[in-house]
This record gives sequence, C-alpha cells and structure tokens, in this order.
Amino acid sequence: MLQKLRDKTSGWIVTVILGLLMIPFLFVIDSSYLGGVGAQNVAKVAAPPTWWRSAPSWWPMSFLWQHHEISAEEFRTRFEQARQQARQQQGENFDPRQFESAENKRAVLDQMIDEKVVRLAGEQSGIVIGDAAVRETIASIPGFIGADGKFNQDQYRLALTTGNPPRTPAQFETLVRESLQQSIIPQALQESGFVTSVEAERLMKLLGETRDVEIAALPELPADTAEVTDAQIKQWYDSHPKDFRQPETVSLEFVEINAAALPPAAAADEATLRKRYADEKARFSTPEARLASHILIAADGSDPAKLKAAEQKAAALATQAKAPGADFAALAKANSDDTGSKATGGDLGWVERDSMVKPFEDALFGMKAGEVSAPVKTEFGYHVLQLREVRGGQQRPFEEVRDQLAAEQLKADNEGAFSELSGRLVDQVYKNPTSLQGAADALKLKVQTLGPFTRDTASGIAANPAVLRAAFSDVLVQDGTVSDPIAITPDHSVMIRVTDHSPEQALPLDKARDGVIAAIRADRNRQVSAKAADALLAKLNAGQTLQALAAEEKLQLSPLPGLPRTQPVPTPEINRAVFAAPAPAEGKPSYGKVAVQDRYVVFAVNKVTPPNLAEVPAEQKQQFKDQLDQVDGMASAKAFIQAMRKHYKVQVEEANL
Repeated sequence: MLQKLRDKTSGWIVTVILGLLMIPFLFVIDSSYLGGVGAQNVAKVAAPPTWWRSAPSWWPMSFLWQHHEISAEEFRTRFEQARQQARQQQGENFDPRQFESAENKRAVLDQMIDEKVVRLAGEQSGIVIGDAAVRETIASIPGFIGADGKFNQDQYRLALTTGNPPRTPAQFETLVRESLQQSIIPQALQESGFVTSVEAERLMKLLGETRDVEIAALPELPADTAEVTDAQIKQWYDSHPKDFRQPETVSLEFVEINAAALPPAAAADEATLRKRYADEKARFSTPEARLASHILIAADGSDPAKLKAAEQKAAALATQAKAPGADFAALAKANSDDTGSKATGGDLGWVERDSMVKPFEDALFGMKAGEVSAPVKTEFGYHVLQLREVRGGQQRPFEEVRDQLAAEQLKADNEGAFSELSGRLVDQVYKNPTSLQGAADALKLKVQTLGPFTRDTASGIAANPAVLRAAFSDVLVQDGTVSDPIAITPDHSVMIRVTDHSPEQALPLDKARDGVIAAIRADRNRQVSAKAADALLAKLNAGQTLQALAAEEKLQLSPLPGLPRTQPVPTPEINRAVFAAPAPAEGKPSYGKVAVQDRYVVFAVNKVTPPNLAEVPAEQKQQFKDQLDQVDGMASAKAFIQAMRKHYKVQVEEANL
C-alpha cells in the first residue's frame, strides 16, 4: 500500500501542484527572510558576501547577504536617551511634543544605521577583537576602578547587576567586543588625518590676519513721504505673503492653587512629633561604620572539590590569624585572592551597612572589635574577616531634634493640604472635563481668564514654558478640555482650558496696510541708500579718498585699525564683507559696500597685516596642526561611513519608528 501511495505522489504534475500550494505560505514568512526589514525592526543594513561582491539582493540570493537589523526596542531605548539628554540641556524650554518630530527620530536612526554600517564593514574586513583587548578595555573603565586605582572585581559585578539594564559579565563582554569592533576603522581613519605644515601655516596666517579699515556711514535719508498707491500696496502684499501673517493666538481660563495663599496648617502636637521621631529614628543616628580587613580565598561554586579545599584553607588561615601575636596584614598579603586589597594587607576601609554582600555584612556587623571570624562563604569564595574598629551608631535624643521635627511636620502638613486640594480639584474636573467653573465653585476657587495672546506676547502664568506649551498644544486647542495640573513651582500649580483659538493665517490687507506701506518705504530708502553708496564707490575708485569726500558727502568716518577676522565686529555682516574684499594694492585702498539693516555703509581696506608666525610658540603651532589633523581625520571617517552606506543596502521601515 505504501508503495502505491509513493507511486501516485511522484511525477511532474504532483511537483507543480505542491509548488503552487507553497506560494501562499511565502506571504506569511517574516519579510526579513526574503531580504526586507523584519516585522519588529525599524531598519536593516545588508552587504553582499565578501566572496561574491556582485551577489543580487533578491530572494533567495538575499540569504547569502550578511546583515544587521535595528529593532524597534533598540531604537526606542536610544531615542529615550536622546530625549533625556535634550531635556537636561534645554531645561524648562524642553518641549516633549516638538522633540517627537520625524526629523529628530530620523537623526537618531541615522546615527544607529551608521553604527551598524561600521560594524558590518569591520566584520567584512575580518576584524576580530581578542579576549585580551576586551579585558584590557573593561579594566580601564573608571566605574570599575577601586580606591586603590586598580580594577575591582566586586565593584565591576555590582555595577553590572545594578545597571539599566542589568547585564551579566558575559553580556557586557559581548557589548564591549562589538563596540571595539565597530570603532576600529573609524578610529584608525581619525588617527590617520594629516595636514601638511604648509597648509597649517597658510590657515594660521588667514585666521591671524588683521585689516586696517575705515567705515563710512552715509548720512541719514529724509523720511520717505512720497505717495504709495493702492496698486503698489497690492503688488507688495501679494509678492511678500510670508511677511504679513497673523500669529496663532489663544485665550485661556484657569484655576490656580498656590500654597502661599492657603491658610497655614496648625502646629503639630507633642504626640505627633514623638511618633514622627520614632518612625524616623534612623535619621537621627550616626551611621555605624566598621574598619575591616579580609582574606579572600576564591572558589568556583560549581566544583565541590575546589570549594572544599578553599574552605579548608580559609579555616587554617582563620586559626593562624586568631593566634596571639598573629599579623593579619601579612597573612592577607601572602594568601588573599582579592587583588584590590591584597597589597594593603586586606584593608577594606570603613564599611557601612548595605555596601557588601549580605553574608559578608551579617558576619562583620555581628563581630566585636579585635575579633577574627571563621570562614564566611559568599559568591566570591570564603572570607576571613578582621574587625579592627567600630565607630558611629549614636542616637540623638528627641529633645535635641524637636524643633527640627516641628518645622518638618509643619512643612509636610502645608504640602499635604496643597496636595489634598489639588487632588480634589482634579477629581472635580474629571466629572466635567470641558469646564472649570463647576470644579471651582465646588472648592470655592476663582476662575481667571487670560488672553488672547501669541507665543511671543504671553504674560502672567502663560509666560511659564510648560503652560505656554500646553496652551498651544493640539489636545487642548482641538478638544477644549481642561489640562492636567501644570506645576509653576513645586507648591504652585494651575489647570487651564483654551476658551478661544485663532490659527496662524494671512493678515487681511486692510489690517496689513500700514505694515505694507512701511515696508515699501523702507525698500525705497534701501534702494536710495544703495545708489548713494554706488555713487560714492565710483568717486573712490576714480581716485578720490574717503577723507577728502567726508565733508562734501557728510560722511561719518570710523577708523578700525587692526580689525581681527575671528571676531564679529563691528557687526558680523561688516566683518564678513571686509574680509571678503580683495587686499589693497600698493598705495590704493580696496573699497566695498555692505547693507546694515535698511542702510548701506561704505568701507575702505587700507592695509592687510599678516600675523608674525615667528612669534607663535612652537607648541602652539603644533597644537593647531594637531587640531587640523583631527578635523581631517574626522572628515575621513565620516566620508568612509557615507561611502559604505552607498555601497551597502540600507532599508528603513518608517512605520515602525
């Protein structure tokens, strides 16, 4: 029977049928298997195999391509780190809604893609990071170095377990290995940056150059009173639509709760203060600390024989240490496996609670000064402890701290009243989130109004950055609901509701008319000033001098000897124009003009003075050249990454950002 079944399921017809049946299953396979971005990923960087550089990227050849993907979780973690960094830099001006822009997300993703590109380039170049390099890098990280300046194994493990996210040593080593692998090529390119001494000297001369300049301010023009026709107004208005906009405005109603305006809380009675003292007794005692030394006999818990041998050795050392006249420090130097304390005779310094692993701490704080313990087992092996001294642990009496407790209780009661009232206001608002009046009436609070105002004209509580952001947020503008409490200060908050909103829009011509007329007249003045400057330049280029023309043209001359290139004086615009002008010929200044607001000024470059590089110390020259080398190296690394991005296939799934 089986033979008949086999015969009937053989042949080209059955093969075609099975092939057709397989087609639908291809559509449910994760697209990453077919060369696309995985369903839970935001980007993918892929490169053809090194042994077939021209391998096509279409399926099934895509299986041959080497690739790395960026998961949505990785992206969210990195984006959150960027958010926290921006929040720290901008402080109260940080706008979380604005930070969520597509541009910011793409900038973070591009950085992550660059990292994957470099990592892939390193792998394809055959770069391998050895265990010794990983260990050396970890040992040099400042967070893992103890007080003695050496790598501390206990500190290392503690940092990994308490990190965010927590990692095992193996996971951290993998992270370090990948980081080193992807940094090899960019770091080598950065270090290979090179600028010749001639180039560095030329740039130093340019940056150190000064110019002797005269600035000639043309006389102020009389106010333009000529008629501006309706046709001119309409033409200017139509050709400058972005100049005549009515900014977005909002009007608010708000209720504020300010602790400073609330009735002060009553002073706490004796019983309340004594209860607070009892509850917080630990605050009023000096932390107990113990001066300890130890001998560590390291042991691997997975090997019972080695564990037993370590215990026996530790017991023998404990016996020796307890003997009269024993030198504990000498025993530690000769036998301890703790590299961080061995050289100092096992000295651990002053140890407070919650700073050591539990078995170690329990044993140490159960000893008396001068005692040596029996072997104490921890995850690191067996310890022999010596308690050398005890300090702290004294309790301050209630009478001594009563006034402090009373002040703290009064502050807590006032804060409690503020929080309780704030909570009741929120509860009342939730009953009708589109109005503040009912909640205010229930709590006998006042509803205040403010506006209309723009982002630039906000005043009062609206000038607070958090309130301003909320007032113009889409949620409050579109829904008309009451905001969550917004903190002005820790004990002052408001809840706001947008009562009226006017979006940014073109300012009607009848309202923009005065501004259009002013703009036309300013443009006329600018054109007249430009013609006057050109006429003055023509005279100067014909051989006359600024000094000779000063009285005739009513010029206001301002000499600026030794004007430096690297400082924006007298204004950035004038400085750029002066140093963009050609150097003067022998005995003939170089002239030019530059617009400053609605007027032009004319300038003369009388002399160009290069710096005397002989006076520049050799160390400063070398430092400058090193900086240029670094800039050139960074440019090379950036160019390499950009070239690799073009060479590799980079795919982004925008919908997963």
